[in-house]
Amino acid sequence: MSANSLQSFLDGVKSKWGPLTSELVADCRDLLEDLLEASPSEEWLAALHANRSPNEELYRDPEHGFVLLAHTEQAGLYRPPHDHGRGWVIYAMQQGEIEMGAYGRIEAPDGEVRLVKRNSTLVRAGQVQVYLPGDIHDTRCMTSSALVFRFTERDLRVEDRQEHRVTRYVDREGVWTTDRS
Repeated sequence: MSANSLQSFLDGVKSKWGPLTSELVADCRDLLEDLLEASPSEEWLAALHANRSPNEELYRDPEHGFVLLAHTEQAGLYRPPHDHGRGWVIYAMQQGEIEMGAYGRIEAPDGEVRLVKRNSTLVRAGQVQVYLPGDIHDTRCMTSSALVFRFTERDLRVEDRQEHRVTRYVDREGVWTTDRS
């Protein structure tokens, strides 16, 4: 039997791990939804609420490479549109609310890139949101604070800073575009 809900989550992911499939995403989403039901009295979760760290690594799998992070975000914190390179990510709201916008990337015949916003979703405590490779989104904390679990199938710092595969978009006169456009 697992010691706590965090260990149950990790054991569950390890037992299901494999190539990206609809089933793997569904399994990881379900396991994250279970993790969101953890008792606030569990030591690891109580510490997250007490410390309110903007970025804390909860687990990094040495064999499979997936990472579970916890982020405490403050009201109005905005993360502009970006993708996750080759990686896929599941956000799980433990506390608070975050608005997540989804975008499509449009490339004009002259090569100029712009984003078109598809929709916006308010992700509340107990809910999860999945982003697959190539998906583009932004986030904005809508409550005084929010505690978000971010499960990534690979280390996104490597994907971003070392391999330069993450695309971040910039606002140019009201149009989201790449730095290169």
